[in-house]
Amino acid sequence: MDGFGSDFSSGAGSGKMDTGTIIEQVKVQIAVANAQELLQRMTDKCFKKCICKPGSTLDNSEQKCIAMCMDRYMDAWNTVSCAYNSRLKRERARI
Repeated sequence: MDGFGSDFSSGAGSGKMDTGTIIEQVKVQIAVANAQELLQRMTDKCFKKCICKPGSTLDNSEQKCIAMCMDRYMDAWNTVSCAYNSRLKRERARI
């Protein structure tokens, strides 16, 4: 995806924007931003927790700690995401 550009016009030179296309592209951009934020937060937290003395290599205990930390972080993220999505569905059903 190359950002905002000529992909938003619905017809040849009509100047109108295709709302559906814009919405889908914004959704993709939000998903990418969320994935980047997840990866950055997970990296920061697990690095701080597991790497006491940074060096050129990770010892076996650091590798295990990183792997377990990332697994737990992803599990927690998925749990929160599922709960959030369920709540959104319930709220939308009320409307």
